[in-house]
Amino acid sequence: MPLLSIVRFLTALLSLALVVLTIYLVWSWNEGELVRQADGDLVRVREDWRLWLALALGAFSLLGKLVLVPLLAKPDKGEHSREDRGNGQVRQHANGASVYVEELGLNNSPTLILTHGWAMDSSIWHYAKQSLANSFRLIVWDLPGLGRSKGEISLESFASNLETLIEECSTQKVVLVGHSIGGMTIQTLARDNPALFANRVAGVVLLNTTYTNPLKTMILPGFMQAIRWPLLEPLMRVAILLQPLVWLSAWQSYFSGMAHLGNRLGFGKFVTRSQLNHVTLLAAKNPPGNVQKGNLAMFRWDATGALAGTGVPILLLAGELDIVTKPTASADIARHASTASVEFVHGVNHMGMLEQAEQYNSAIAAFARRVTQPTRTI
Repeated sequence: MPLLSIVRFLTALLSLALVVLTIYLVWSWNEGELVRQADGDLVRVREDWRLWLALALGAFSLLGKLVLVPLLAKPDKGEHSREDRGNGQVRQHANGASVYVEELGLNNSPTLILTHGWAMDSSIWHYAKQSLANSFRLIVWDLPGLGRSKGEISLESFASNLETLIEECSTQKVVLVGHSIGGMTIQTLARDNPALFANRVAGVVLLNTTYTNPLKTMILPGFMQAIRWPLLEPLMRVAILLQPLVWLSAWQSYFSGMAHLGNRLGFGKFVTRSQLNHVTLLAAKNPPGNVQKGNLAMFRWDATGALAGTGVPILLLAGELDIVTKPTASADIARHASTASVEFVHGVNHMGMLEQAEQYNSAIAAFARRVTQPTRTI
């Protein structure tokens, strides 16, 4: 989402500033100061504190995350969030995309298709896979431009690929689950292909998402929209042009822990160390140029009321503390769709599906059982 991309950019600048300061301190220590002795000789005097400070900052630039992560998040208990991959395959779709897809769970059970948030990939569903695969057939996939998928980066392209997955994976109605831009993708499909949506979708679960340009539904919406054209869009386009340098900076920020500091703003009260590191690692691994293309696409997107006339049951789960897509966005979606209900999850932010995974996954499972019983063959 754009807000987290902006924060990551700022923390990357801070991390880069530490590197620049390190280089300056080493240079200034080496240069020293020429002092004339009483006998007339010039002696170069060096201040050793500059060297020691440079060494400390240099070490922090490479190992800072080992210090910062324990300070920013709670110790893990039980299952750790991690970047795991199953026996997936890359499928060629008719729109030219190469889409990485994993199938797991019970083949004869209701099918859930899970679409992840922006700057992430399908490994972010680690908890969901552990919890839901015992009762359902799960399809998880990487959005084009992220993870192992390639293709056009636009909400319309994402929706087209989701449509193909629906048609490929099941002869029965499916349940669509989307987090953040994943929820926006689902709404785009409902907007652009309502007939398929009504015929092939048994229910929709939207996690921490919005219905329009996310600059309008995040914190400080007026300010964020005011700086869109003079600041945000130019910076994002520069990042696309300078992707190799921006990517290098992102990795340096990851190792220094500054990126973890930025991503911490997307979590609430319950974040653990593995969750914070998982999200930060994925944000560093995904091509920054592609991430910025997605942000620009979101600025031009709107699906207000797209779910209103579908007649499909909808469950919205919103983080009480979400600053990236404020919970009022979920309430607005529910207000426009008579088949929708919304639940506000206490103490979580935009990444609530990690922070309170058990609560989210239990709600998804209960909803999926309700809307798929009995399942109907098309």
